Amino acid sequence: MSSAKLFTPLRVAEFELANRIVIAPMCQYSAEDGRMTDWHLIHLGQLALSGAALLTIEATAVLPEGRISYADVGLWSDETEAAMGRVLSSIRRYSDMPFAIQLAHAGRKASTEVPWKGGGQIAANGATGWRPVAPSALAFLPNETPPVALDRDGMARIRDAFAQAARRAARLDIAAVQIHAAHGYLLHQFLSPLSNVRDDEYGGGLENRMRFPLEVFDAVRASFPADRPVGVRVSGTDWAEGGWDIDQTMEFAKALEAQGCSVVHVSSGGLTADQKIPVGPSYQVPLARAVKAATKMPVVAVGLIVDFEQAEAIVATGDADLIALARAMLFNPRWPWHAAAHFGARVKAPKQYLRSQPRRYPHLFDE
Repeated sequence: MSSAKLFTPLRVAEFELANRIVIAPMCQYSAEDGRMTDWHLIHLGQLALSGAALLTIEATAVLPEGRISYADVGLWSDETEAAMGRVLSSIRRYSDMPFAIQLAHAGRKASTEVPWKGGGQIAANGATGWRPVAPSALAFLPNETPPVALDRDGMARIRDAFAQAARRAARLDIAAVQIHAAHGYLLHQFLSPLSNVRDDEYGGGLENRMRFPLEVFDAVRASFPADRPVGVRVSGTDWAEGGWDIDQTMEFAKALEAQGCSVVHVSSGGLTADQKIPVGPSYQVPLARAVKAATKMPVVAVGLIVDFEQAEAIVATGDADLIALARAMLFNPRWPWHAAAHFGARVKAPKQYLRSQPRRYPHLFDE
């Protein structure tokens, strides 16, 4: 029997994960009018055979204008729900890996081109563009058109759209919801003083800047089954002077926990082009460690986690309870298999692949 903490189960609310490896949400920019396509069937299907404990669907817009690009997945209509349902039902014929979904609104970072075509802002009068909205009329980049500052009706519409998307996710039997409050998107824009200069009760001090993200959390939590987890992805810091930082993140995490948050996923950055990120292996783990010390809920670490021993050290030392993989999983969709072999642990594999088990790892696969 392996002693690796990475392959021990963990309970999150009423939901038990088979191990400590989760697949992070990864935008594919391959939807059609918000509807998933066969690309998502291929992409998510291969990851659902990986042996990880949970597969998170990419940032999924709760409104059309909340998409990062015109090619983002959405969950705002019967048509987008049906398209996602077709993909999930096909995958579930061959995999019982549970799905989570990241619900998102891009705010001022909306209306952009897909990354392989440059990723720049598309003008509101462009064929595939629209005018973004945000807490304040501050553009992400100096050469971009400023977004429209949200009024109360606009905020209520977005809050209610998050709740409706959560209800749709529940109908699709998705196991957990992650609310995207990181990477410079709308809820992070409300949190950071660099993007939120409002003079009402949703701007100014920390309590006011947290108000709308917490209202969105409450709406989602009330709309999703009580026995399924609702978590939040946060940026632990803006990596910029005068911006959102780890001390504010810890206060936000404590407020989320008090309102019933099940898990927090700690990333960083994305809010300003002036960020100075000290990129390196495990560079975001200290942020996860700080949030874990401030709360009792499970914490997910993410960011340049690629090596097996590195991942094991993060959970074994208690820096975080789970590790999330994104690009490492794209590069090696069987990362959990190889990690299990490295540690002498067991991992689930589809019966069609059982004969691939190397002779030197005779007890690797659970059917």
